[in-house]
Amino acid sequence: MKIDLRVTLRGEWEEVEIATGTTIEELCKKYGERAPYTVLAAKVDNKYEDLTYRLHRRCRVEFLDIRTQAVNLIYQHSLSLIYLKAVYDCLGDVRVEIQNSLNKGLYTEIKTAQPVTAKQIRDVEKRMREIVRDDIPFKKEIVSREEAMEILERDGRKEKQRILNESLHLQKVKFYSLDGFRDFFYGLMAPSSGYIQYFQLMKYRRGVLLRFPHPSDPNVIPPYRDEKKLYQAFGEQTRWDQLLDVSYVADLNEKIDNGQYRELIQISEALHEKKIAEIADKIKRQHKRIVLIAGPSSSGKTTFARRLCIQLKVNGLNPLYMGTDDYFLEREDTPLDEHGEKDYENLGALDIRLFNDNMNDLLQGKEVDLPTFDFMTGHKQYGKRITAVKPGQPIVIEGIHALNEKLTEYIPKEEKFKIYISPLTQLNIDAHNRIPTTDERMLRRMVRDNLYRGHNAQSTISSWPKVREGEDRNIFPYSGEADVLFNSYHVYEIAVLKKYAEPLLRKIAPQEPEYAEAVRMLKFLRFFRTIEDDSIIVNNSIIREFIGGSIFVE
Repeated sequence: MKIDLRVTLRGEWEEVEIATGTTIEELCKKYGERAPYTVLAAKVDNKYEDLTYRLHRRCRVEFLDIRTQAVNLIYQHSLSLIYLKAVYDCLGDVRVEIQNSLNKGLYTEIKTAQPVTAKQIRDVEKRMREIVRDDIPFKKEIVSREEAMEILERDGRKEKQRILNESLHLQKVKFYSLDGFRDFFYGLMAPSSGYIQYFQLMKYRRGVLLRFPHPSDPNVIPPYRDEKKLYQAFGEQTRWDQLLDVSYVADLNEKIDNGQYRELIQISEALHEKKIAEIADKIKRQHKRIVLIAGPSSSGKTTFARRLCIQLKVNGLNPLYMGTDDYFLEREDTPLDEHGEKDYENLGALDIRLFNDNMNDLLQGKEVDLPTFDFMTGHKQYGKRITAVKPGQPIVIEGIHALNEKLTEYIPKEEKFKIYISPLTQLNIDAHNRIPTTDERMLRRMVRDNLYRGHNAQSTISSWPKVREGEDRNIFPYSGEADVLFNSYHVYEIAVLKKYAEPLLRKIAPQEPEYAEAVRMLKFLRFFRTIEDDSIIVNNSIIREFIGGSIFVE
């Protein structure tokens, strides 16, 4: 029996005929040579499937590579299993933690009696390359809940046992094994190790970096850049999590079940307030006048900036708060992107000379007619904000290009203090299944878009790749310029966001292109208990910027 189906090739759909039961991998070998990069998964009728999936009915199949976020995670899961297997082969049954993203890769720690040496890491990488060369299949095994608990008990995976014990919805559990080494991953995998060609292993401080291609260039390991402040921020969050007694999702779920989440929220908020106060103290101590704040979408920049201003006032300073949007060029002068559309995220869309002149005049105590950009007419207006600042009074500026030195190139360096803000997710499902920061931010944005902008979850998911492109171009390359990195993440927040996000995700119909992402997000949300009563969250919390009730957001 043969079935008809549609396959997307080079962005266009083609009708092909195949035998029923054909796997996507077999289909890809026949038609995938036209794909620009290695195909690792597919979207079948708007649902992600791995390449071992068999086709039995008429459907639409779209080949996917790591330029898609979900497939980028498949690459990471597959690479992680190869890494875990290689560590086991070289160092024995030692504990390995895959903690967070860092330096264009994953930061991991191998828990041995003595710190791992550079030679041991070279041996592990060599073993990984042997595994890739041998093209060993990732064997998928689906077992009952009871069988899974027994497997995890035998393998000594206690944190995985705990999350499974709490996840009552999981009646079937999926394991992957590589040459006899078995582990639980909640996501999909590549068919075999031979698909994972590009990676690099290197010693980094107390741990090991597992580096791999960025979605923007799938066949190249990106240049190494030491993100010291990011490492320190993740380390600080780990210490905070230890203080809160929450290492994995199971710990958070336990506190939600027994009511201890209320104190958890209060302590987490207090830690944020203490950190913001420390930053304000540093600004005063260093006599900084131009405070520049930037971060990716849904970082909580507005709330952070407002709270920083309050702490500066506590220190006897009276900051002027402003954004950079009022310095857009006249609309007819806005540069165009590669599609011929006006590119408002381009640094060239701002009147940099006017901005620098205005800031320098304010620093010198002059009265300045600050512009107000009228987004209806596309022109700046004057006469509405005639402003002067007193000696020593700081100016707090928020904008996507705030850390780019070109924005403030005419302002004396000694006057500037740069702050990078982002929610750096440190709470993972277990030692080997992490929650990407980008998923955390998309949840925040989804809830806020629906509450304040009337957008549905489908709209947020659809626009997210373009948002990420802008961040990769305008924000992330300059994060290392920051004097301070503020982690706006709260360990409890996904449990709060879940209440708002789940209904929005469930509204996305199977026939919509965004359905696959909705299903993926819902799958990882299932591991979290829901905090139904979020009334204890204070009205100046960063989370209030997204769920409503913020004193800073109208």
